[in-house]
Parts: sequence; C-alpha cells; structure tokens
Amino acid sequence: MILKRNILIVIAIISFSNSVFSQWTHEKNKGFYKLSAWYLEADKHYTDTGETDPNTTRGLFNINLYGEYGISNKFDVIAYIPFFSRTFENSVVSGTTGEVIEKGEGFNSVGDIEFGVKYGILNIKNYAWSTTLSFGLPTGNNQGGSDGSFQTGDGEFNQNLRTDFGISYHLGKLPVYSKAYLGFNNRTKGFSDEFRTGLEFGANIIKDKLWLIGKGDVLNSLKNGSLDSQNSQGSIFANNIEFVSLGAEINYYVTPKIGFSLNYSSAISGRIIYASPSISGGIFLDIK
Repeated sequence: MILKRNILIVIAIISFSNSVFSQWTHEKNKGFYKLSAWYLEADKHYTDTGETDPNTTRGLFNINLYGEYGISNKFDVIAYIPFFSRTFENSVVSGTTGEVIEKGEGFNSVGDIEFGVKYGILNIKNYAWSTTLSFGLPTGNNQGGSDGSFQTGDGEFNQNLRTDFGISYHLGKLPVYSKAYLGFNNRTKGFSDEFRTGLEFGANIIKDKLWLIGKGDVLNSLKNGSLDSQNSQGSIFANNIEFVSLGAEINYYVTPKIGFSLNYSSAISGRIIYASPSISGGIFLDIK
C-alpha cells in the first residue's frame, strides 16, 4: 500500500508547459488555445534514492483545455483546466493460472485547475523576457477510490512564480528560437516548496506549417515541508518528488490558425515518480 502511495503522476510536466512559440506575450485580444488529451501508464517508478522498482501498473488520463489570452499588449491571462481526469490501476493477474489476484480500479473527477497571469517585461527585436504568476487550485480529488489512493489532485493550493527569457534567430535559413526559465513553486498543506528550471528549442522545419520542439525540465524539492513523502496522506501526488525530464513535440498548422500537436515526455531520472513516458495530443487555435 505504501508503494502505491509514494508514486507521483508527473502532472507537473504538463501543467503550464504547453509550447507557445513566437513571442512570450500576445497582443491584445490575441491568444493560443488547445484541447488535448494526456496519458501516462507505468509499471515501475523511481524510489526516494533514485533507483527504479516495479509497481502494480497504474496510470492517469485527462482531457484538458489550455489557453492564453492577451488582455493587453503586456498582460496575458492563462488557464489550464483538466475537466476530465481518470486515475486507474490494472488488475493483477497470475501469470500461471490466469486468476485475478487483485481486481483493478479506476476513479474519475475534475483535475487540479490552474489560473495565472503573464507580464511581458521586455520584447525588443529578437529578445523577449516575461514573468508568470500562476495559482494551482485543489479542484481535483485527493481521497479517491476504495482505499483513498486514487487521486486526481494533491489537495493543496500552490503559487508558482517563474520568469522566461527567449530569443529567436536563424540557423542558416531555418527560423528557430530558444527559451529558458526559472521558477519557484510555493506549496501549502505541508508539501515542500519546489525549484523549477528548463530549456526549450524550436525550429520551423516547413515555413508556417511545421514546428519541431525539444525541451528539458528539472524539478528540485526544497524538502522543507512537514508532510512525510513516505506517508503522503493517501495521495499519489507525493511530497518531495524530483525529476529531470526530456520531451519532444510536433506542431503542424493545417490552416494559418488551426493545427495539431503531439508530445512525448519522460523523466530520465528522479525520485518518487513514475519511470515511464507520457504522451499527449491535441488540436490548437493560434490567433496572432
């Protein structure tokens, strides 16, 4: 049981990490909107010492809306709304007799919603600098399922402050951009605060049609919370998680405003998180 409760769904990787290439903030009344589905299933996890151990196959699936809207030429409002979230565990079946040793289970609800505002500090020529303050709301369920370990949220209210710096340029004739960010996530309910950083690189392979994006994210726990990561109150959104993840994304414009995206991300090292990749795909509307 403790094993089940120590594993984190790497929801942090997708929250507010949707790629919005071009400038950091939108012009007034312009925006970027995406409807997507995200899926992760894992039969192994990183332990609190960074090793990998097997576990009963568990996973999470959600359908979410993400949007950025320019309320002025300097300010964007941002929302991430996982309006359907399902956490599940597969049945444990004997490999010799086929007998169901432990019956699987699933739990559905709304996930944890995030709202935020982004301010464009600098946008000169090819350079852009912005800062974002977002709030994670405990709208998911942190006590779901028959034993309370099927969560779709962590039950805490957090405030995440980050700053992004980016530059657009050309590699030969190829338009590209690079971004970097630093962030601090203040968490409540006894969870430890977190330091976050990451890099992103994008290239416009086919003019105005196809973008290829690579990204890396790092999350370090400050381990200053009172909640024991070994006894996370029945939540699979455990305390003191850490990871280094790499991801790749394709964005293809069917029209100048509408396109499709596909993302693959995985933690390549970590503590108390699943050691399996996540996949997401969706359709976006980019109003420039």
